[in-house]
Amino acid sequence: MHPYLPHLLADIAAAHRKDTPEPGPPQTIEEHFEEVERWMEGEEPAHNFGYYCGLESINFPPPEQLTDEEMKRILEAFNQMMFSWNLNIDLPERLPLTIAYKMTMETLDSKTEIVNSGHMSFDFCTGYAPDCIFKEYCPCLQIWNNEGNSRDKDNTMANEFPF
Repeated sequence: MHPYLPHLLADIAAAHRKDTPEPGPPQTIEEHFEEVERWMEGEEPAHNFGYYCGLESINFPPPEQLTDEEMKRILEAFNQMMFSWNLNIDLPERLPLTIAYKMTMETLDSKTEIVNSGHMSFDFCTGYAPDCIFKEYCPCLQIWNNEGNSRDKDNTMANEFPF
């Protein structure tokens, strides 16, 4: 076992959200539309995830220094911690463990909002499989390459849903 693993798991456990705010008055329709407008305009959140939970990606060993079992334990603990912050990460099921580990730890450096109801997700899907960061592990790639689908000049799918 990596000697740092017990300390790392303890740090992750300590990073769970402790102060879930009490629900306030319901959001007015104007406040809701202002929030949606900020999101649609691409207004960047003020802080990264590490700011909120107190962890830094630099403190996580590179995957080459860990066994598969150690990475799985870290990912399980980390995902539970993320859930306490109403966050999750959406990764393809077939993604190799080392890539999933790296991408999950990189969420600490990603700017995000912390919501008090519902969940926010770190989602890397653009819907355009040829440029997907997941390459051959992209879950949309099989659909994208399906011979029954035709693309127009703008690289959009004309028959995305063949039913």
